[in-house]
Amino acid sequence: MKIGIFGAGSIGTYAGGSLLAAGADVLLIGRSRMRERIATLGLVLTDLHGRKIVLDGSQVPYAEGPAALAAADLILVCVKSADTEAAAAAISAHAKPQALVISLQNGIGNADVLRAQLAGRTVLAGMVPFNVVQMPDGRFHRGTEGDLMVEASPAVSMWRGIFEAAHLPLIERTDFTAVQWGKLLLNLNNPVNALSGLPLKTELSQRAYRRCLALLIDEALVILRAAEIVPAKVARIGPQLLPTLLRLPDLLFRRVAAAMLRIDPEARSSMWEDLQAGRRTEVDYLNGAVVKLALALKRDASVNQRMVGLIRAAEAGTQQSLDGEALYRALTMHS
Repeated sequence: MKIGIFGAGSIGTYAGGSLLAAGADVLLIGRSRMRERIATLGLVLTDLHGRKIVLDGSQVPYAEGPAALAAADLILVCVKSADTEAAAAAISAHAKPQALVISLQNGIGNADVLRAQLAGRTVLAGMVPFNVVQMPDGRFHRGTEGDLMVEASPAVSMWRGIFEAAHLPLIERTDFTAVQWGKLLLNLNNPVNALSGLPLKTELSQRAYRRCLALLIDEALVILRAAEIVPAKVARIGPQLLPTLLRLPDLLFRRVAAAMLRIDPEARSSMWEDLQAGRRTEVDYLNGAVVKLALALKRDASVNQRMVGLIRAAEAGTQQSLDGEALYRALTMHS
């Protein structure tokens, strides 16, 4: 049974390499630059627990075109959210109708976009709680904890064993909308981290940056309450308590919320990585999702809207890294 990784970026390559090392029949599908990187450097995966996987480039099956999806029995969609419609069209054109499709993407609603174009197929939402960053020495490094979550379905059972062997256990959930919003609240730190220019652990160790994140989460929670959505607890600390903890002084925060700082010193957000590579970020599908929901409810989401604007400026090269106090002022300048 073949697993197709559609979108060989940081998450897709890490998941694919982990499954391949565990003995799964895996095919990565992505861009030529990743194929060249793997062919030249091989595929090295590391994590915060010291685990290391080394694969020779010749051991990693890789294709650049979506026609390769025809052989897949399970398709893990790992493309950026902006590419979901194109991914759905490619799956519709090339994949076998009985293949299971799981979206392992950031944001809200990607599985719905896939389902709209893949009527009659089994499409499940999934959630990746951990961070993977491409390191300068060629490693794909997982710097944070957490297990994959997926919508509960009988179709998942046959795959559970190989994911367990790959140290990627699948946790089935029946409340997936709540899970996605719970994850999105945590992902509101992605732009904060990207604009800080710092590793995640260093950024979260500074109260000034945590206050920025607390602002973004507080506003999102107000919008979610108006929409009657209760975000799920997907980390050690529940979403309702999170803003209060984030605002604690540094010394107290380190004592009370030590689990939040249990992050590999090398870890950074994918949004920081996108900015460094000159790629368009997923801010529209994170902070932008909060803004979109607020507009539908005729509510205010000006703080998240300002963050979208700051990231757009960073994409254009007109916004430099900001210290925590400067970022806080930028987010509250009209409040």
